[in-house]
Amino acid sequence: MRTRHIQSRGVSLLTVAVVVATLALLGACGTAPGAREQPAGPVPSSAGPARSAGEVAVVARGLRAPWSIVFDGDTTLISERDSARVLELGRDGSVRALGVIDGVAHGGEGGLLGLALRGSELYAYFTSAGDNRIVRVPLTGVPAARRIGAPTVIIEGLPRAANHNGGRIAFGPDGMLYATVGDAGDAASAQNPNSLGGKILRLTPDGGIPADNPFEGSPVFTLGHRNPQGLAWDADGRLFASEFGQHTWDELNLIEAGGNYGWPVVEGIAHRAGFVDPLQQWAPRDASPSGIAVAGDALYIANLRGERLRRVPLDDLAASTEELVREFGRMRDVALAPDGALWVLTSNTDGRGEPAPDDDRVLRIAP
Repeated sequence: MRTRHIQSRGVSLLTVAVVVATLALLGACGTAPGAREQPAGPVPSSAGPARSAGEVAVVARGLRAPWSIVFDGDTTLISERDSARVLELGRDGSVRALGVIDGVAHGGEGGLLGLALRGSELYAYFTSAGDNRIVRVPLTGVPAARRIGAPTVIIEGLPRAANHNGGRIAFGPDGMLYATVGDAGDAASAQNPNSLGGKILRLTPDGGIPADNPFEGSPVFTLGHRNPQGLAWDADGRLFASEFGQHTWDELNLIEAGGNYGWPVVEGIAHRAGFVDPLQQWAPRDASPSGIAVAGDALYIANLRGERLRRVPLDDLAASTEELVREFGRMRDVALAPDGALWVLTSNTDGRGEPAPDDDRVLRIAP
């Protein structure tokens, strides 16, 4: 794993490089470079077993624009943005489709986006023909023989567009459901407390408004966001979010209830009263951060345009190092597995990457 020595806001760190090993994989159903994903394509093929500590292995390949990854015991669930399929990766690396989420209308950056699990219920954030919404879907059956049922709407009417749809959902340590909502191209809406655009929302599992939300009667938890796509908590309960900037700065933010994160008045660190500055900022060419995850003593950020995995130590939030730089292409999501490994989704078949014949892939980075 290549690691670069970088400086962030005047802080310089050197991390130890980690050895990367990639192995030959079983089967493939990827497409030729430049090909676009097909909504009703075959189930992607699987690859070999996980590798030893410190190594990177391809767990599965041939996925079409995967967006979110969540763990359910020994199995893993993945959303495909354009096909609207929910895939299940078995412990043995096998891949099968659980079904298609009804009502998804993909286009541009929209489609089936974030997933979250709560017991036997799967939550999904997706773009419909008229809005973005979150639904709850029952999971039936047992691993390797499960299906998804009919969706129940949790919240609807979230703004949608060809881009800036947000889309990450996650349950916090307080049991509440958090969701990132982009500004859908209407930058001014991010500063409007009556709009759900450009916000991070906090809801009960049934879609209600928690009594202790910062704005009475509103699901809005924070405002002033452009297109946040990552949510993660550390062991101390701190909530972090990654956010796409426009032309100048992408951000990592520490989320505070009721905070205003500046967009579109400010972008990046501004030291301006009334706005919360990001912990770190990066040029979009080096970042474009999407999914994030906390593992051990660090926060990891999957970067799209930057084509790298970024590591931020939790005891020095002004510092970061870069790993897997341009080795696997665009990275959409990163998640912590039950065994302590990091799993990463590549995103080279989303219309903006340069897919290899076996893209997109699921990577496992051993603990």
